Amino acid sequence: MATPPTIPGKAEGAFRTIGELSKETGLPQHILRYWETRFPQLRPLQRAGNRRYYRPEDVVLVQRIARMLNDEGYTIRGVQQALMADRRRSPATPLPPASYGAILAVREALVEALEQDAAA
Repeated sequence: MATPPTIPGKAEGAFRTIGELSKETGLPQHILRYWETRFPQLRPLQRAGNRRYYRPEDVVLVQRIARMLNDEGYTIRGVQQALMADRRRSPATPLPPASYGAILAVREALVEALEQDAAA
């Protein structure tokens, strides 16, 4: 997976504003906003005033979309299909082992509550 380029004075994993991402990628801001409507995978955080903050994985996705559209000759629909195919191929991220205990505890509490409800 590609790593997002760094901005001087900003940590590598820091979120980027739409202006910073636009400067990094050379893409106009209106194109980035348009892509958000076409690619459901691209969902930057939006804070007060609809200010967008792109996570590092969003930056990598924008770079990938730009490469596919501008360098590899894909259409918008073609990129959508390729991203959906990738999503179907990659297995779901497993939960960390520490969360299994919490899930089992919730399950047991639900089973117990259902049994009490059925007995009442």
